[in-house]
Amino acid sequence: MKYSKQSLGLFAAATLVLGSTFSAPALAAWEPTRPIEFIVPAGTGGGADIMARTIQGIVTKHSLTKQPMVVINKAGGAGGEGFLDVKSSQGNPHKIIITLSNLFTTPMATGIPFNWKDLTPVAMLALDEFVLWVNAEKPYQTAKEYIDAVKAGNGTFKMGGTGSKQEDQIITEAIQKATGAKFIYIPQQGGGAVAVQLVGGHIDSSVNNPNEAISQWRGGKLRPLCVFDSKKLPYDEKIAGDLAWSSIPTCKSAGLDIEYLMLRGIFMSPGATKDQVDYYVDLFKKVRETEEWKKLMSDGAFNTTFMTGKEYSDWVAKEEKVHADLMKAAGFMAAPQ
Repeated sequence: MKYSKQSLGLFAAATLVLGSTFSAPALAAWEPTRPIEFIVPAGTGGGADIMARTIQGIVTKHSLTKQPMVVINKAGGAGGEGFLDVKSSQGNPHKIIITLSNLFTTPMATGIPFNWKDLTPVAMLALDEFVLWVNAEKPYQTAKEYIDAVKAGNGTFKMGGTGSKQEDQIITEAIQKATGAKFIYIPQQGGGAVAVQLVGGHIDSSVNNPNEAISQWRGGKLRPLCVFDSKKLPYDEKIAGDLAWSSIPTCKSAGLDIEYLMLRGIFMSPGATKDQVDYYVDLFKKVRETEEWKKLMSDGAFNTTFMTGKEYSDWVAKEEKVHADLMKAAGFMAAPQ
Protein backbone atom coordinates (compact mmCIF):
# COMPACT_ATOMS: atom_id res chain seq x y z
CA MET A 1 0.00 0.00 0.00
CA LYS A 2 1.36 3.43 -0.91
CA TYR A 3 1.00 6.59 1.18
CA SER A 4 1.22 10.12 -0.14
CA LYS A 5 3.64 12.57 1.44
CA GLN A 6 0.58 14.33 2.87
CA SER A 7 -0.66 11.08 4.46
CA LEU A 8 2.75 10.37 5.92
CA GLY A 9 2.85 13.87 7.36
CA LEU A 10 -0.55 13.41 9.03
CA PHE A 11 0.55 10.04 10.38
CA ALA A 12 3.70 11.55 11.85
CA ALA A 13 1.69 14.36 13.46
CA ALA A 14 -0.76 11.87 14.93
CA THR A 15 2.14 9.85 16.29
CA LEU A 16 3.53 12.92 18.03
CA VAL A 17 0.13 13.68 19.57
CA LEU A 18 -0.36 10.12 20.73
CA GLY A 19 3.19 10.02 22.03
CA SER A 20 2.59 13.11 24.13
CA THR A 21 -0.77 11.78 25.35
CA PHE A 22 0.38 8.25 26.15
CA SER A 23 3.95 8.94 27.19
CA ALA A 24 5.85 6.50 29.39
CA PRO A 25 4.61 6.70 32.97
CA ALA A 26 6.46 9.09 35.26
CA LEU A 27 8.83 7.57 37.76
CA ALA A 28 6.98 6.50 40.89
CA ALA A 29 7.58 8.54 44.03
CA TRP A 30 10.10 7.06 46.44
CA GLU A 31 9.11 4.19 48.69
CA PRO A 32 11.15 1.80 50.87
CA THR A 33 12.82 -1.14 49.16
CA ARG A 34 13.92 -2.92 52.32
CA PRO A 35 12.73 -3.12 55.97
CA ILE A 36 12.33 0.17 57.82
CA GLU A 37 14.37 0.37 61.03
CA PHE A 38 12.36 2.31 63.63
CA ILE A 39 14.83 3.39 66.32
CA VAL A 40 13.64 4.08 69.87
CA PRO A 41 16.28 6.00 71.88
CA ALA A 42 14.85 4.67 75.16
CA GLY A 43 14.11 1.40 76.93
CA THR A 44 11.17 -0.93 76.48
CA GLY A 45 7.84 -0.17 78.14
CA GLY A 46 8.26 3.62 78.14
CA GLY A 47 6.17 6.14 76.25
CA ALA A 48 8.34 6.27 73.13
CA ASP A 49 8.53 2.48 72.97
CA ILE A 50 4.76 2.12 73.41
CA MET A 51 4.09 4.64 70.63
CA ALA A 52 6.62 3.09 68.24
CA ARG A 53 5.25 -0.42 68.73
CA THR A 54 1.68 0.82 68.33
CA ILE A 55 2.69 2.44 65.03
CA GLN A 56 4.43 -0.77 63.96
CA GLY A 57 1.24 -2.72 64.70
CA ILE A 58 -0.94 -0.23 62.79
CA VAL A 59 1.37 -0.26 59.77
CA THR A 60 1.37 -4.06 59.72
CA LYS A 61 -2.37 -4.53 60.30
CA HIS A 62 -3.43 -2.04 57.64
CA SER A 63 -0.62 -2.88 55.16
CA LEU A 64 0.47 0.76 55.02
CA THR A 65 3.94 -0.13 53.75
CA LYS A 66 5.17 -2.82 51.38
CA GLN A 67 8.20 -3.36 53.60
CA PRO A 68 8.12 -4.45 57.27
CA MET A 69 8.78 -1.94 60.04
CA VAL A 70 11.18 -3.18 62.71
CA VAL A 71 11.33 -1.47 66.13
CA ILE A 72 14.83 -1.38 67.64
CA ASN A 73 15.53 -0.01 71.14
CA LYS A 74 18.86 1.81 71.50
CA ALA A 75 18.72 3.32 74.97
CA GLY A 76 22.43 3.43 75.79
CA GLY A 77 23.87 6.75 76.91
CA ALA A 78 20.44 8.22 77.70
CA GLY A 79 19.39 7.56 74.11
CA GLY A 80 22.63 8.87 72.64
CA GLU A 81 23.26 5.44 71.13
CA GLY A 82 20.12 5.76 69.02
CA PHE A 83 20.71 9.34 67.92
CA LEU A 84 24.34 8.70 66.93
CA ASP A 85 23.28 5.59 64.99
CA VAL A 86 20.81 7.57 62.89
CA LYS A 87 23.23 10.50 62.52
CA SER A 88 25.87 8.13 61.13
CA SER A 89 23.42 6.68 58.57
CA GLN A 90 23.80 9.50 56.04
CA GLY A 91 21.55 8.98 53.03
CA ASN A 92 19.81 5.89 54.47
CA PRO A 93 16.05 6.54 54.13
CA HIS A 94 15.21 3.16 55.66
CA LYS A 95 16.05 4.36 59.17
CA ILE A 96 13.77 6.65 61.23
CA ILE A 97 13.77 7.57 64.91
CA ILE A 98 11.07 8.57 67.37
CA THR A 99 12.11 11.34 69.72
CA LEU A 100 11.39 12.46 73.22
CA SER A 101 12.98 15.31 75.13
CA ASN A 102 16.31 13.50 75.14
CA LEU A 103 16.61 14.88 71.61
CA PHE A 104 17.74 18.01 73.51
CA THR A 105 18.71 16.87 76.99
CA THR A 106 21.11 14.04 76.10
CA PRO A 107 23.59 16.12 74.06
CA MET A 108 23.31 18.98 76.56
CA ALA A 109 23.95 16.72 79.56
CA THR A 110 26.61 14.47 78.05
CA GLY A 111 28.34 16.60 75.45
CA ILE A 112 28.05 13.89 72.78
CA PRO A 113 28.57 15.19 69.23
CA PHE A 114 24.93 15.37 68.29
CA ASN A 115 22.30 18.02 67.62
CA TRP A 116 18.80 17.64 66.21
CA LYS A 117 19.96 19.55 63.12
CA ASP A 118 22.12 16.51 62.30
CA LEU A 119 18.91 14.68 61.40
CA THR A 120 16.09 15.32 58.92
CA PRO A 121 12.81 16.45 60.57
CA VAL A 122 9.73 14.56 59.38
CA ALA A 123 6.71 15.22 61.63
CA MET A 124 5.46 15.98 65.11
CA LEU A 125 3.05 13.15 65.92
CA ALA A 126 1.79 14.47 69.26
CA LEU A 127 2.82 16.13 72.51
CA ASP A 128 2.97 13.97 75.61
CA GLU A 129 1.73 15.01 79.04
CA PHE A 130 3.30 14.42 82.47
CA VAL A 131 1.38 13.44 85.60
CA LEU A 132 2.44 13.33 89.25
CA TRP A 133 1.71 9.78 90.44
CA VAL A 134 1.76 8.10 93.87
CA ASN A 135 1.02 4.58 95.05
CA ALA A 136 -2.75 4.18 95.53
CA GLU A 137 -2.18 2.62 98.97
CA LYS A 138 -0.69 5.88 100.26
CA PRO A 139 -3.02 8.44 101.89
CA TYR A 140 -2.21 11.40 99.61
CA GLN A 141 -5.27 12.62 97.71
CA THR A 142 -3.91 15.91 96.39
CA ALA A 143 -0.59 17.25 95.16
CA LYS A 144 -0.50 19.68 98.11
CA GLU A 145 -0.88 16.85 100.63
CA TYR A 146 1.93 14.95 98.99
CA ILE A 147 4.33 17.89 98.70
CA ASP A 148 3.67 18.79 102.35
CA ALA A 149 4.61 15.22 103.28
CA VAL A 150 7.77 15.41 101.19
CA LYS A 151 8.76 18.64 102.90
CA ALA A 152 8.23 17.03 106.30
CA GLY A 153 10.31 14.06 105.16
CA ASN A 154 13.46 16.17 104.95
CA GLY A 155 14.89 14.59 101.83
CA THR A 156 13.84 10.97 102.43
CA PHE A 157 11.15 10.69 99.74
CA LYS A 158 12.15 9.01 96.47
CA MET A 159 11.10 10.24 93.04
CA GLY A 160 11.58 7.71 90.24
CA GLY A 161 12.08 8.75 86.65
CA THR A 162 13.40 7.75 83.25
CA GLY A 163 17.14 8.35 83.02
CA SER A 164 19.29 11.05 84.56
CA LYS A 165 19.27 14.72 83.59
CA GLN A 166 16.29 14.09 81.32
CA GLU A 167 12.70 15.33 81.39
CA ASP A 168 11.60 13.45 84.54
CA GLN A 169 14.52 14.79 86.56
CA ILE A 170 14.06 18.27 85.07
CA ILE A 171 10.47 18.27 86.36
CA THR A 172 11.65 16.92 89.73
CA GLU A 173 14.18 19.75 89.98
CA ALA A 174 11.48 22.26 89.07
CA ILE A 175 9.22 20.90 91.85
CA GLN A 176 12.06 21.23 94.36
CA LYS A 177 12.82 24.81 93.32
CA ALA A 178 9.13 25.79 93.35
CA THR A 179 8.24 24.23 96.72
CA GLY A 180 11.39 23.67 98.76
CA ALA A 181 10.63 19.93 98.90
CA LYS A 182 13.66 17.64 98.55
CA PHE A 183 13.65 14.29 96.75
CA ILE A 184 16.09 11.46 96.27
CA TYR A 185 15.92 10.97 92.50
CA ILE A 186 16.08 7.31 91.38
CA PRO A 187 16.74 6.88 87.62
CA GLN A 188 15.30 3.93 85.70
CA GLN A 189 15.72 2.66 82.14
CA GLY A 190 12.20 3.59 81.07
CA GLY A 191 8.72 4.62 82.15
CA GLY A 192 7.59 1.00 82.38
CA ALA A 193 10.24 0.25 84.99
CA VAL A 194 9.32 3.45 86.85
CA ALA A 195 5.67 2.35 87.11
CA VAL A 196 6.70 -1.10 88.40
CA GLN A 197 8.93 0.50 91.05
CA LEU A 198 6.10 2.77 92.20
CA VAL A 199 3.59 -0.08 92.41
CA GLY A 200 6.12 -2.07 94.42
CA GLY A 201 6.67 0.77 96.89
CA HIS A 202 10.36 1.11 96.03
CA ILE A 203 9.83 4.79 95.18
CA ASP A 204 7.29 7.27 96.54
CA SER A 205 6.23 9.07 93.35
CA SER A 206 6.84 9.52 89.65
CA VAL A 207 6.05 12.01 86.91
CA ASN A 208 5.34 9.35 84.29
CA ASN A 209 3.51 10.03 81.05
CA PRO A 210 -0.16 8.95 81.09
CA ASN A 211 0.33 5.92 78.84
CA GLU A 212 3.21 4.69 80.99
CA ALA A 213 0.94 4.30 84.01
CA ILE A 214 -2.60 3.88 82.67
CA SER A 215 -2.75 0.11 83.26
CA GLN A 216 -1.63 0.53 86.88
CA TRP A 217 -4.16 3.33 87.41
CA ARG A 218 -6.91 1.24 85.83
CA GLY A 219 -5.88 -1.65 88.10
CA GLY A 220 -6.15 0.49 91.23
CA LYS A 221 -2.41 0.43 91.95
CA LEU A 222 -1.51 4.07 91.26
CA ARG A 223 -3.18 7.43 91.86
CA PRO A 224 -2.71 10.55 89.71
CA LEU A 225 -2.47 13.80 91.70
CA CYS A 226 -2.06 16.48 89.00
CA VAL A 227 -1.06 17.06 85.37
CA PHE A 228 1.76 19.42 84.34
CA ASP A 229 -0.25 21.35 81.76
CA SER A 230 -1.95 24.73 81.74
CA LYS A 231 -5.38 23.14 81.34
CA LYS A 232 -7.13 19.91 82.24
CA LEU A 233 -6.90 16.99 79.85
CA PRO A 234 -9.87 16.84 77.43
CA TYR A 235 -10.57 13.08 77.66
CA ASP A 236 -13.77 12.17 79.51
CA GLU A 237 -13.85 8.38 79.04
CA LYS A 238 -13.86 6.64 82.44
CA ILE A 239 -10.63 4.80 83.20
CA ALA A 240 -10.50 4.08 86.93
CA GLY A 241 -13.97 3.79 88.44
CA ASP A 242 -15.69 7.14 87.83
CA LEU A 243 -12.41 8.90 87.07
CA ALA A 244 -11.21 10.00 83.63
CA TRP A 245 -8.14 11.89 82.49
CA SER A 246 -10.27 15.03 82.66
CA SER A 247 -10.76 14.37 86.39
CA ILE A 248 -7.11 15.15 87.15
CA PRO A 249 -6.53 18.75 88.27
CA THR A 250 -3.69 20.80 86.85
CA CYS A 251 -0.60 21.04 89.02
CA LYS A 252 -0.87 24.81 88.79
CA SER A 253 -4.30 24.73 90.42
CA ALA A 254 -2.76 22.64 93.21
CA GLY A 255 -0.03 25.18 93.90
CA LEU A 256 2.65 23.67 91.62
CA ASP A 257 3.12 26.34 88.97
CA ILE A 258 4.96 24.06 86.54
CA GLU A 259 4.09 23.21 82.93
CA TYR A 260 5.89 20.70 80.74
CA LEU A 261 4.93 18.80 77.58
CA MET A 262 7.17 16.52 75.54
CA LEU A 263 7.68 16.01 71.83
CA ARG A 264 6.73 12.72 70.22
CA GLY A 265 8.15 13.30 66.77
CA ILE A 266 9.86 11.56 63.89
CA PHE A 267 13.24 12.30 62.31
CA MET A 268 15.17 10.59 59.50
CA SER A 269 18.81 10.09 58.72
CA PRO A 270 20.66 13.13 57.34
CA GLY A 271 20.59 13.70 53.60
CA ALA A 272 16.99 12.58 53.06
CA THR A 273 15.33 13.85 49.89
CA LYS A 274 11.98 15.63 49.71
CA ASP A 275 10.34 12.53 48.18
CA GLN A 276 11.61 10.40 51.04
CA VAL A 277 10.37 12.83 53.70
CA ASP A 278 7.04 13.12 51.89
CA TYR A 279 6.67 9.34 51.92
CA TYR A 280 6.93 9.21 55.72
CA VAL A 281 4.73 12.29 56.22
CA ASP A 282 2.05 10.57 54.14
CA LEU A 283 2.57 7.30 56.03
CA PHE A 284 2.06 8.95 59.42
CA LYS A 285 -0.99 10.84 58.20
CA LYS A 286 -2.49 7.46 57.34
CA VAL A 287 -1.50 6.09 60.75
CA ARG A 288 -3.24 9.02 62.46
CA GLU A 289 -6.51 8.22 60.66
CA THR A 290 -6.80 4.74 62.19
CA GLU A 291 -8.95 3.82 65.17
CA GLU A 292 -5.93 2.23 66.85
CA TRP A 293 -4.08 5.55 66.80
CA LYS A 294 -7.10 7.43 68.10
CA LYS A 295 -7.35 4.93 70.96
CA LEU A 296 -3.66 5.44 71.79
CA MET A 297 -4.22 9.19 71.87
CA SER A 298 -7.25 8.82 74.13
CA ASP A 299 -5.74 6.19 76.45
CA GLY A 300 -2.54 8.20 76.75
CA ALA A 301 -4.27 11.59 77.04
CA PHE A 302 -2.05 13.08 74.33
CA ASN A 303 -2.14 16.57 72.93
CA THR A 304 -2.74 15.60 69.27
CA THR A 305 -0.92 18.52 67.61
CA PHE A 306 0.58 17.51 64.24
CA MET A 307 3.28 19.47 62.42
CA THR A 308 5.53 19.02 59.38
CA GLY A 309 7.93 21.10 57.32
CA LYS A 310 9.13 24.52 58.45
CA GLU A 311 6.47 24.77 61.17
CA TYR A 312 7.87 21.61 62.77
CA SER A 313 11.52 22.68 62.41
CA ASP A 314 10.77 26.10 63.90
CA TRP A 315 8.97 24.50 66.86
CA VAL A 316 11.92 22.17 67.52
CA ALA A 317 14.37 25.09 67.38
CA LYS A 318 12.30 27.00 69.93
CA GLU A 319 12.08 23.98 72.25
CA GLU A 320 15.84 23.51 72.05
CA LYS A 321 16.28 26.95 73.61
CA VAL A 322 13.62 26.23 76.25
CA HIS A 323 15.46 23.05 77.24
CA ALA A 324 18.81 24.82 77.31
CA ASP A 325 17.36 27.27 79.84
CA LEU A 326 15.85 24.43 81.91
CA MET A 327 19.07 22.41 81.87
CA LYS A 328 21.15 25.42 82.91
CA ALA A 329 18.73 26.25 85.75
CA ALA A 330 18.97 22.66 87.01
CA GLY A 331 22.75 22.57 86.69
CA PHE A 332 22.59 19.67 84.23
CA MET A 333 24.65 21.09 81.36
CA ALA A 334 27.85 19.22 80.50
CA ALA A 335 31.07 21.05 81.28
CA PRO A 336 32.61 22.71 78.19
CA GLN A 337 35.15 20.45 76.51
